Amino acid sequence: MSFKCGIVGLPNVGKSTLFNALIQSRKARAANFPFCTIDPNIGSVLVPDERLNIISNISQSKKIINAVISFVDIAGLVKGASKGEGLGNKFLSHIREVDAIIHLARCFDSEKIQNINKDVNPIRDIEIVETEMLLADMESIQKRLEKNKKKTLDEDQLKILNDALNCINNNINISSLLEKYEKKELNRSGLLSIKPKIYVCNVNDKDLVKGNHYIDACLKKYGKDNVIIICAEIENQIMELETKERKYFMDETGIKNTGLDLLIKTGYKILKLKTFFTSGMEETRAWTIPKKMIASRAAGIIHSDFEKGFIKAETISYEDFIFYRGYNDAKNAGRLRLEGKDYIVQDGDILLFRFNT
Repeated sequence: MSFKCGIVGLPNVGKSTLFNALIQSRKARAANFPFCTIDPNIGSVLVPDERLNIISNISQSKKIINAVISFVDIAGLVKGASKGEGLGNKFLSHIREVDAIIHLARCFDSEKIQNINKDVNPIRDIEIVETEMLLADMESIQKRLEKNKKKTLDEDQLKILNDALNCINNNINISSLLEKYEKKELNRSGLLSIKPKIYVCNVNDKDLVKGNHYIDACLKKYGKDNVIIICAEIENQIMELETKERKYFMDETGIKNTGLDLLIKTGYKILKLKTFFTSGMEETRAWTIPKKMIASRAAGIIHSDFEKGFIKAETISYEDFIFYRGYNDAKNAGRLRLEGKDYIVQDGDILLFRFNT
């Protein structure tokens, strides 16, 4: 299981530049004019996890397989997109395919870079995009409710859509539905506005460490836990360096974490994800799952037959696996547990599934 983040924002705010930096490529065209991106660019990167190397060394695995995160560079949206303005609302459909939304907003002044608006205002820019998503949701809900006169919706979906429409019409934060309904049911609704969001301030190199008033406004509006500060141009430079050079450059410039690390960490948090591992002589592998996933469902992430024929999950915590230097000594010390199908997998668990074929 991997998760997909869509990078959205107004035209010319640095989406393609950031996308290229994140996936360490020149796949997305980046230029100084609006609507440079037309079709969405998609790229995947490995999720760094230092635990993988440690587990692999103990197991003497032949290879390591990281978890994967995908980024989608979505064309710039403008006011009226839901009604066909700019490049039209077909790009709103691209947002439906992602698990989380990265709102990229320009947070620096520059006469060299074109701006679709007369001045720089990240809050306004983000609200334009969010309003277009709300309008698209409202239109979609109204059409589906109209069709439901033929009883095409089940009771759960009907309730979600009516609640969502009430939120939109009464200016209630639609994200409140995330606490009211199960994620699976909300995903079925296809609504754009309820997707988890990360707000990214794209700044220049001078403001990356010291900050500016645009960043302050975003932090005040959206909260420090949901806001990431990145210089897309600097990210490009960092990702082009070798590991040792990268560390030296970051130390010299006062950058503590790469934008990729920050986005992955925040993405796991807002999507409520965790990692379990499988490990042996052939490979050590990381698997991404929702936080409350039970053992039988986690087995199904590896292969559907594992879930169908699930018997038990041989389970060792990461800490025990490291302390006892592997499977056998942990088992001999009584630290291996046999968990049933309803066991909630914990972050860092090393699992071996028993199943019938």
